[in-house]
Amino acid sequence: MIQVRDLTKYFGPILAVDRVSFDVDKGEIVGFLGLNGAGKTTTMRILTTYLPATSGVAKVAGFDVMTESMDVRRHIGYLPESVPLYPEMRVDEYLTFRAKLKGVHRKERPSRLEYCLERCRLREVRRRLLGTLSKGYRQRVGLADCMIHDPAILIMDEPTVGLDPHQIRETLALIKELGDKHTIMLSTHILSEVEAICERVIIIAAGRIGMSRNLDEIESQAVTLVEARGPSDQISGVLRALQGVTQVIPKGGDDGLFAFELHTTDEADLRERVSQTIAEKGWAIRRLERKRRRLEDAFFEVVRAQDPLKQQEAIKAAG
Repeated sequence: MIQVRDLTKYFGPILAVDRVSFDVDKGEIVGFLGLNGAGKTTTMRILTTYLPATSGVAKVAGFDVMTESMDVRRHIGYLPESVPLYPEMRVDEYLTFRAKLKGVHRKERPSRLEYCLERCRLREVRRRLLGTLSKGYRQRVGLADCMIHDPAILIMDEPTVGLDPHQIRETLALIKELGDKHTIMLSTHILSEVEAICERVIIIAAGRIGMSRNLDEIESQAVTLVEARGPSDQISGVLRALQGVTQVIPKGGDDGLFAFELHTTDEADLRERVSQTIAEKGWAIRRLERKRRRLEDAFFEVVRAQDPLKQQEAIKAAG
């Protein structure tokens, strides 16, 4: 449903999106992840025809976003991060107006309006002026607008921003339900939301795609965590030399105690071999644990590989 090949976008001398390529198949719910400034929103605005690309090709529902933009718009529903609304209009008036603009047949408008009001929990405010609504309600009006013409593809930029925990839960349940009939691509900074509803993630960092993988594949991978007291370089070298180890990632240390994350081939469990090898060297082991990889682990690995400076800033901000 969405095909992107070598998509590139410059803002003057600034490269925002760098030869991005990916696909989203029919019926998928895909999370599009990245730090602020990674290129997520720019890519989504190109896909929804709000911005032109500098180069590359993007097709949505089989239509080229550059040469067939009106056809693209008929097949998508777009929820931007900041929803533009007319504050002097009432909720139901605005959604009816939007349904007309989007070509919903006159006979179908009342049923589509009632469906969207119900699904987005807007019945109680249907006669309220948009300018008097809270940010959470405005976001839900934007979601209803996104759905009003029953498009095949929904593209959502931060769909739960401004919602309270109960509203977030309802909105995620709605998006998951919509995934039965629609192809959905959404961005969010809350990784737990992605884990709750998405089947696949695309991670972008510094304008480049760093990963496109099913969540099941990410979570099926295991890593071994090692903390040992001794010379860091020598411990790292010994761990790298173990058969089956593909990568050793230092995780910092202090006062002679250092931590490492081991990636292995074929899900090999190397804990006994690691314990024996380190003990033979006379180093003390403080921690030896095997754990399943999380989306957060994969996310920061991609960001660190593509943009080390921003990854460090993100870790410091997270405390």
